Amino acid sequence: MHRHRLLQSGALALVLGAGLLWRSCYLPLSSFLSKYGGDALWALSVFLAVGLCFRHASTWRITLISFAFSWGIEFSQLYHAPWLDQLRSSLPGRLVLGSTFNAPDLLAYLVGIILGAAAERVCCFKLSQTPPSPSSSRR
Repeated sequence: MHRHRLLQSGALALVLGAGLLWRSCYLPLSSFLSKYGGDALWALSVFLAVGLCFRHASTWRITLISFAFSWGIEFSQLYHAPWLDQLRSSLPGRLVLGSTFNAPDLLAYLVGIILGAAAERVCCFKLSQTPPSPSSSRR
């Protein structure tokens, strides 16, 4: 597996933008869809960021690391130290670390990461199926 940095960065930027828009007041979504769709997009952004950091790792490994990270962040919300709660009270801290443990979030993370892994596998399959260019067959 080899991930293209520019494509991976572009996909990450799009997902982050979609996540911010998803949770904004500009989309008329139900509270359920807003909450858990936003969580799935957050987990998808984790998957893309991990893939960007470990460009040559297998999709399976990226998936496992993303699960561990996102679920670790969720379970860390059970721990409340003053310094950590102060960090979580800022907008960047809340976006990355969340604030309150919510078990159904774990399922939303699962959905987001599985969608990312499936999309990556489909893209890799399609890229491997592209015919060689005419210049590469003249050797």
